This record gives sequence, C-alpha cells and structure tokens, in this order.
Amino acid sequence: MPELPDVCAYLEALERHVVGRPLEQVKILTPFLLRSYDPPLDAVFGRTVKEVRRIGKRIVLGFDDELFVVIHLMIAGRLRWRRPGAKLGMGGKIVVATLHFPNGTLYFTEAGTRKRASLTVVRGEDALAKLDPGGIEPLTATFAEFSAALTRESHTLKRALTDPHLFSGIGNAYSDEILHAARLSPMKLTRSLDEEEARRLHKATRETLASWTDILRAETGEGFPEEVTAFRKDMAVHGRYKQPCPVCGSPVQRIVYAENEANYCATCQTGGKLLADRSLSRLLKDDWPKSIDDL
Repeated sequence: MPELPDVCAYLEALERHVVGRPLEQVKILTPFLLRSYDPPLDAVFGRTVKEVRRIGKRIVLGFDDELFVVIHLMIAGRLRWRRPGAKLGMGGKIVVATLHFPNGTLYFTEAGTRKRASLTVVRGEDALAKLDPGGIEPLTATFAEFSAALTRESHTLKRALTDPHLFSGIGNAYSDEILHAARLSPMKLTRSLDEEEARRLHKATRETLASWTDILRAETGEGFPEEVTAFRKDMAVHGRYKQPCPVCGSPVQRIVYAENEANYCATCQTGGKLLADRSLSRLLKDDWPKSIDDL
C-alpha cells in the first residue's frame, strides 16, 4: 500500500500536472470504485482543481464550493499520468477510472482481483474530516504528541505504528524500516518503552519518513511516479527476508500474521532472539530456533 512518502510523491506530481486545470470528465470503469452518490460525480466536471492534499494515505483533489474528490489507493491502487495521445502501456483491465484534463489523463489502476481502492466525492470540510482516521502527523508531531499517541493503548510497536487512528500514513513497509532504524523489536509493547527508547523511535520515525520522501522526490524529478512499490532494494529489512542486514550482516527475519508481516534483524532489534512465527513455531515446537545463533 502506498504510504506517506509515496503519497507525498504523488501529491507533488499532481500539483505540477493538475492544479489550476479543469477536470473535464471522470470515467468509472468498475462499479465497486465509486463510494458516494451525493454529491454526484459529475458535480466536479469542468471545475478547476484548486489544491491537492493528503489525509492519512488518501489523496484529495480540492475544488471550489468545498467539493473534494478523495482517492484511496489501498494495497494495489496506483496512479499513472499520460499526456494527450500517449498510451498507458499496460493491460487495460487494471484501469478502474480515468480522470481527464486538457493536458493529459490521470489513470487510476488497481492490480489483482480484490478491488479495495475507492473514489469518493464529498462536499464540505466537515464531510472530508469524517474520512480522516485521526492519527497524528508523524513528520511534525512533537515528542510529547508522539509519546501520547504511542501509549494511548497497549499494543506492539508494529501494530501501533501502522494504526491510522494513532499515526497518519505509516504502513507495513515503513514501520519495518522505522523499527530497524530505532533498533527496537516490532513485538515490544508500547507501554514498556523507557523514555530513551521512545525518543529513539520518535527520531527514527521522522528521519526514515523524511529520508524516503526525499529519495522518491529525487527519483520522480519533474515527472510522475511510475514505480510505486513497497519493496525497494535500498530498504534495510522490509521485503529482504534472509538477505543480510545492512548494519550487521545477519539474515533478515520475518514473521507473518493475517495479511501482514514484520521484517526485522534479530541481532540489531531483539538481542539475537528470534520472534515466534505463529504457524512455523507451532509446527516445529521444540525444534523452533530460539536465537539467531541457533538458526
């Protein structure tokens, strides 16, 4: 799922390409995408895009009369930009909507069969605010604000960082990177952190998200993001199971649960202890390795 750095890259590209230009038409190509009926979608046809903004992982196009088009990419949704006459260059079956402007077309695509992405039209700031899960902005939050959100409930650090009601825009990929940078176990409980650990996590959160935003900005340049993915070769642990940790060289470990996973370095983050994977540790029982040395 595109997270804060990816969404920021999209926003900056949209500012260059569509702000100040009229949205001529929107064509919905799958019935599951549009999640609103009042105001109707055609209420924004012909209106000029006044602004773009982010609400969590959602992208918002703002028009006059307080009309907003809200795009939620979910896991497999992506945006592509093509100038007039240029072909998309990929299978048309993954296109779920097209937004037409005088200077080009914004393609809304979603790969896979589970259609979760959405497009919603709302009127008014109050209606827009109802789509906000309420998490604090991690790039601007003070340590006090960060600490209060983190310890509001007793969760694992992994779960807390990815909870949109606590932190805005952080998902599976960047939470792995943040926790590796902070040298903290993804399964450590939020209320068990001492102040030094909490400050380390706050610093790692801001620096990791800011660094990756800068990296994606440099990759995009004046164009439009084309390779938005949760798996990047320069990441420290996310998507790098069994590959060497860039800090200590130990093989990156992974635990899988439900539809999510946590990638971590046992040497850097858990004192060498291997975290129990629900399925594998239950299967192996006494044969489950307890440490990176046993492995």
